[in-house]
Amino acid sequence: MPHLIIEFSEQVESMVSPQLMVEQIRTAAMASGLFNEQAIKVRAMGYQHFRNGVDDNDFIHVSARILSGRTLEQRQALSENLLKTLQNMSLPELSLSVEVVEMERESYLKNTS
Repeated sequence: MPHLIIEFSEQVESMVSPQLMVEQIRTAAMASGLFNEQAIKVRAMGYQHFRNGVDDNDFIHVSARILSGRTLEQRQALSENLLKTLQNMSLPELSLSVEVVEMERESYLKNTS
């Protein structure tokens, strides 16, 4: 845990590689001090078809799905750090957004066999 899901418009791939986004977001999650490095999962998915408000700007959105129990301040710091990581990529005219979603520990199940 966490699951960091990077969603982006496919045009973004001409500006930055998805693998670089994955590595940068992973590094930011490790730097937060909230997670064990072995538990961080990051994936990226491009969208060819989307509507983004009325302007249809290209976008990158990061969802950080974390187990419940972190303080509001910890979640806010994580969100700010992930957004800053996206901003530091110096990508032009993109809509950048981040959300932290708490997952109930009691209902989260995992099988790694």
